[in-house]
This record gives sequence, C-alpha cells and structure tokens, in this order.
Amino acid sequence: MFPDDEALKTHTDILFTFDFPPMGGGIARWMEALATSHPSGTLVVSTGAVPGSQDFDAGCVSRIDRIAVSASRLRTIPGLAAWSHRAIRLASSPTVRFAWCGNVRPAIYPAFAAHRRRGLPFGVIVHGGDLLTLRERMRAGRWKRHLLRRMMGASSVFVANSSWTARACRDLLAELDIDADVRVVPPGTDPERFRPDRSAGDRFRVSRALPAGWWLVTVARLVPHKGIDTALHAVAELASSRPDLHYAVIGRGDDLGRLEHLAEELGIRDRVQFLTDVSDAELPSAYAMGDIYVGLSREHGIEVEGFGIALLEAAATGLPVVAGRSGGTSDAVEDGVTGRLVDPLSAAEAARTISSLLDDPEHAARLGLAGRERVIAELTWDAVVARLRSLGEEFGRQ
Repeated sequence: MFPDDEALKTHTDILFTFDFPPMGGGIARWMEALATSHPSGTLVVSTGAVPGSQDFDAGCVSRIDRIAVSASRLRTIPGLAAWSHRAIRLASSPTVRFAWCGNVRPAIYPAFAAHRRRGLPFGVIVHGGDLLTLRERMRAGRWKRHLLRRMMGASSVFVANSSWTARACRDLLAELDIDADVRVVPPGTDPERFRPDRSAGDRFRVSRALPAGWWLVTVARLVPHKGIDTALHAVAELASSRPDLHYAVIGRGDDLGRLEHLAEELGIRDRVQFLTDVSDAELPSAYAMGDIYVGLSREHGIEVEGFGIALLEAAATGLPVVAGRSGGTSDAVEDGVTGRLVDPLSAAEAARTISSLLDDPEHAARLGLAGRERVIAELTWDAVVARLRSLGEEFGRQ
C-alpha cells in the first residue's frame, strides 16, 4: 500500500528513479547517495518494487515510495501508467516544490505527468550514454521525436555529470529545438567510506588467497566500453619485466567470458583475478588493496563514460588513477594532478604510464593524495545534494 499523503508534509522534493538499490550500477549508487544524504524529511524517492528492498528502505532517512509494480515492468505501458498516477498523487501535496528525474527514460514519464496535472516543475539528471541512446531513438521515428521533444521541453533544468555530458545534452536539445538550462553537477563519493587503508586492503587480499605484489584494480561492469581488454593487453606488455604485477577486475557482466579467454590468449591468466562476488561492504577494502586504479573506458557504439564514479572512489582511497581520455573522464581525473589520462585504445601508452608510476611510487602517492584532497574539498555527496537542493529552490514552485 502507498503511504498516506499526509505523511509527506515534511518533504519538499521528489526523486523519480528507475535505478535504485538493491539494484547495482553507477546510477543506482548515485540515486542511493541522494536518498541517504538529503536532510531527513526533505526527499521522497518514487521507484519500483524490488525483492529484498525492505531493509534498505526502512533504514533510509528519505521516504522510499515504491509503487505496486515491479521495477522490471516500469518501462511497460501499464507500469508507466501506474507510476504516472502515483506521481500525480505525490505532487498534489502543497509542500512538494520540485521533482528530479534520475535519468530521462523512464523517469521523465511520471515527472511529466505530475507537471501537466499538478504544475510541479522538474529537472532531469543526464549521465552521458543515455543521451546517445536517446539520439538513436529520436531518429528512429517522427512520433518518438515528438514525444521526446514534448517531455524534455517541459523540464526546467538539465543536470549533466560532466562538461562532456553537458555538451552532448545541449547538442541533443538543439536538435530537438529546445532552449533549456543545462548545469554541470558532477557526482560525488564518500571519503569516510572510501579511504586509504592498506591494512584493510591486505586483509581483503589474504581473505581471497591472492598473492602479494603490485596490484592494479578496476571496478566496473564487464562490458566492452569499460576497456578492460585494453588493460589486459597493457598487463601482458608489462608481464616480462614485472613478475610481481597482478590485476584485479571487480564486477559482473556479459563480457566476462570474452575477457577470461583474452587473458588466457595473452598468457596472463594467472596474474588476473576476475572477482565477480565482491559485496558492497567489501568494496572499500578491494580498492584499498590496489596500488594503481585503471579505468580505460572508451566510446563504444552508444556506450560512453559520462563521468565515472569509480574513478572518484579510487581517488578517495588515495590511489593514482590511469583513465581513458574519453567522454567525461577529464572532469573526474585532473591529468597530471590526480592521475593520468591516456588513449583508451592504446595498450602501449597505458603500459608505459602504469610502469612510470610503479617506478616512481613517491609521484604515484602524490597523485593519490591530491585525488583524495580534491574529493574532500569538492566532490562529496553532501556537496552534490547541496547543489541539487539549491537548484530545486531556484526552479521549484514557491
């Protein structure tokens, strides 16, 4: 059952989101952070039903309002209709001033319904790859273009996670002939949770029966655009001169089989650990095991790294970051200051950069320290929430 609307009297904003715990992924982590970092009683999260969500919902400072539709069905016509109906009810409270969409599709549908029926202003958070997908859909037919133009044209503001994503958003809006406000608000992380802790990293390594030595770490979905194959080639180039170099790939995805086969072909299977069962609670220790974080994301079809939350988590842990110069990673990594940006298609350049950091651990430590200091100063979740709440005040109903 839905909670009585009277219970919303202390809330001010709504977050419509498809991606939300216990789902995984970067967007879900971002939405979780918004829900847990908002001051108590200032946010309602509207999302779908997911098995096993009760414990998270009960412990969250924000009210989690799950509609009686499985999240897996939210993108269907009946699911969108139920979500839109609930959105209109939530927006009827006079204390609700603004709504956020966690992404364009499908969250813009309930937000647009609340806007049309209750006059609730809303903003849309865009991530990068979602914009490339929208462009493909928009060009697929006149009706999709018309519907997208109508809904996106009703948004008060778009929030992009990086300068690259902001440019992509403005290009899409221009193609739709929409004149809209686009602001950049990068995601954040929790430097209290992700922090330098070599002893925790060593305990994680020992618990997994992993050898001592130098460790490269990647935390990502196992999909082609994350560039893990390029990192494997880089490890292979370093193998003969670095007998104590190892590589931990942390995550799950459909590309696992291909990557395992590639590691075998390159003769480095004994150096590479594919850790597909690392829990959320273990993740900080898994980062802390590393000496260098490697995130060689690249543009691949309509997939791109709009920013890269994992790059921030690594920086907060004090790791120097070697990232692919692609998409919005230049906002996440300050080249030469908090890490190094390389050609994500060049295993040779990645290998040289990794080798230089291994040869100069003092320089590597300075990069890691600068990355952590930047996170603490600019890129915490509290800072993100403050920026979004400020935008809610600027564009919300009075």
